[in-house]
Amino acid sequence: MIDPRILLYPVAAPGEGRQEVVRRARGRGFRRFVGTSVAPVGEEEWYRRSGSRYWSRAGQEAPVEEVTVRGPQELRAVQKRLGAGEQLAVRWKGERVIPLETLVASRGGAGKLWVVAERPEEVPGLLGALEHGADTVVVELRGVPELEALEALLDSAWVRPLDWQSARTEAVTPVGMGDRVIVDTTSLLAPDEGLFVGSAAAFLFHVVSETRGSRYTRPRPFRVNAGAAHSYVLLANGETRYLSELEPGDAILVARPRGAVRSVRVGRLKTERRPLKMLSASTPVGRCTVFVQEAETVRLTGPDGPVASTSLRPGMRLLGVRLPRGRHLGVVVEETIEER
Repeated sequence: MIDPRILLYPVAAPGEGRQEVVRRARGRGFRRFVGTSVAPVGEEEWYRRSGSRYWSRAGQEAPVEEVTVRGPQELRAVQKRLGAGEQLAVRWKGERVIPLETLVASRGGAGKLWVVAERPEEVPGLLGALEHGADTVVVELRGVPELEALEALLDSAWVRPLDWQSARTEAVTPVGMGDRVIVDTTSLLAPDEGLFVGSAAAFLFHVVSETRGSRYTRPRPFRVNAGAAHSYVLLANGETRYLSELEPGDAILVARPRGAVRSVRVGRLKTERRPLKMLSASTPVGRCTVFVQEAETVRLTGPDGPVASTSLRPGMRLLGVRLPRGRHLGVVVEETIEER
């Protein structure tokens, strides 16, 4: 889900433009907004801006005053007021990372720290300062392109439940040499976390990390030996991409079997010629395949845990996710399509 600390504020797009930003943001999981021209829906949280204060439209909270920090003296004043229990929204002029870390490290009591992001690229740092960040980040948006830029920067874009399914292995066939892609992420992965990979977008297999290693290799908890270059991989925003087209910085989805999901960033890609195996399996959407390197450190998820590609046999059960069948450049579309 979208980080609940994000508060969207369409500032420059008048009338219909602001409504379009809110409409698209709703569809992508955002639930907190600043403005008065759009009616709240469901359990959304709305604020209005009046002067230098943010007022809850539900009328249940004290207003949050916006203050500008230009230097150390103003920063010390904010620290004092937060310590006294006030709620403040800080707008930075000049440096923002180090002074924010100072506020995060020193805050206490009932005070609430809001910060204002004037550009989408500021948001990750404001959310993650000292691993805690601000209590609320007000993101000023000047139109739909900035909303799209913000979504691309967030590490929590996935908002839909995964449809986990079981597949029955029908055949495991050596297919000789091929180009396989290793995905090294900028995050440390758990032993049961992995990517979703496969030859058909309608069903992707769960390929787990190399966190456990082997008797002959050290663990590499940032790595997934994902599969052949032609394979689909599931991105954090629900789109698919070919493994051969991934780039450093892309946000990809990792998950635990039938459990938590999160977005991580690609840090490096390694494409090398290696012996491959083709796994054919009967899935809820028909026969699907996945091509993986033949190695003890390459593991797919079964009902009882990871299974090395060297141990795969017909009749084994593996886990994966069912997804919409039709795709155009990775984006879901309604169309008649068959992939084999």
